[in-house]
Amino acid sequence: MKETTFAPIYGVWQRLPEAFGGRAWRWSVPILLLAAVLGGGESGALVRDTLAEAYLQVSVFVAGTLMLLFAVERWFAVDLRERIAQARVGQVPIATALGMLPGCGGAIVVVTQFVNGRIGFGALVAVLIATMGDAAFLLIAAAPETAVVVFAVSGASAVLCGWAIEAIHGRDFLRHRRAEDDTPTTAVAGAGRPVPPAIDGLWAALWAIGVPFAVLIAFQQDPNAWFGPWAAHQPATWLGFAGAMLAVTLWAGGLGEGEAGTGGTYGESSPLSNPGHGNGRGAATNAGPMAWVRCARTDTNFVTVWVIAAFLLFEFGVVFSGVDPEAWFAVVGPLAPLVGVLVGFIPGCGPQILLTTLYLSGAMPMSALLANAISNDGDALFPAIALAPKAAVLATAYSALPALAVGYAAFGLGY
Repeated sequence: MKETTFAPIYGVWQRLPEAFGGRAWRWSVPILLLAAVLGGGESGALVRDTLAEAYLQVSVFVAGTLMLLFAVERWFAVDLRERIAQARVGQVPIATALGMLPGCGGAIVVVTQFVNGRIGFGALVAVLIATMGDAAFLLIAAAPETAVVVFAVSGASAVLCGWAIEAIHGRDFLRHRRAEDDTPTTAVAGAGRPVPPAIDGLWAALWAIGVPFAVLIAFQQDPNAWFGPWAAHQPATWLGFAGAMLAVTLWAGGLGEGEAGTGGTYGESSPLSNPGHGNGRGAATNAGPMAWVRCARTDTNFVTVWVIAAFLLFEFGVVFSGVDPEAWFAVVGPLAPLVGVLVGFIPGCGPQILLTTLYLSGAMPMSALLANAISNDGDALFPAIALAPKAAVLATAYSALPALAVGYAAFGLGY
């Protein structure tokens, strides 16, 4: 049975790079994911659910944030990239403000500008300190007064640390060089092939339908419950899985990377797929909403792949180790802030949401929550790890300093 199922999948894998571009190893990612889900069983269900979570908890918000920024650029006739690049002293506060947006979209926008050489290392550290990731939605919904305090403390810490790092290292420390031309440095075979309009429409439709589901999940609600008798079929989960698979498939083929539109109205070169190069979105901000979708699509697909990898690593690690994640946080006394910092080092938002949940239930003190909010980088760390690993590791290490200071200061005050 398994041989019958997987033989045609292997044949397709061999032919996809030739037909659609990309590298064989890239195509192995969607093929293996699909094979795992089709194989059924507990592992298949876990892969399906994990892909759905990655899409609905992260990708939808990343795409939404990017499209919102493109829309703001058009409505106010301003190039935010150039404004950030020219702000110099203002780069750190701007990065902090974007990082404080609930979710990881604003922080990922700043990371893309760092890998494209438009902002300095101080702004990167500031945004990673300021962001609380998807845990912010939970805290806002359940304890808005506490959320205000956490955001204020994180924001102040981010600005002060960002400026301190610029004063110590200078504004050009670890800064990526911007290329003088638009020649892609990480081009994939097949990159530059436009995504067919029908696929663009499908990508946009899955995103639009996923938005209300993503908002419900962010506030710890189950969107499948909306469907009454159909809830057992998990329609929201399958939609999230479809969105994730489409994103991974487009990434595998390199479709849309370095894409040029027709009629000179649109040109795309993603700063994540081609670090060091502009993304050419200026023309897109003067076009319609579908141009904004195309601009957001490539970066969202890239982030989705990394988020899926991290989510799967976490989920299967829990399964094979047999460890209850809540047991990791069963710490009291002076170790609580340190645990908050160490949990913040884990890429992704899942562990951070768990720690926030434990705080809301009274199992963790405020000092641990503050330490975690400052040290955690959410999903914004994934593109940084992929494209600027040295900067990502050092920025994470720097974020631990204010996290420990604030956490233990709060602990000393009895919080």
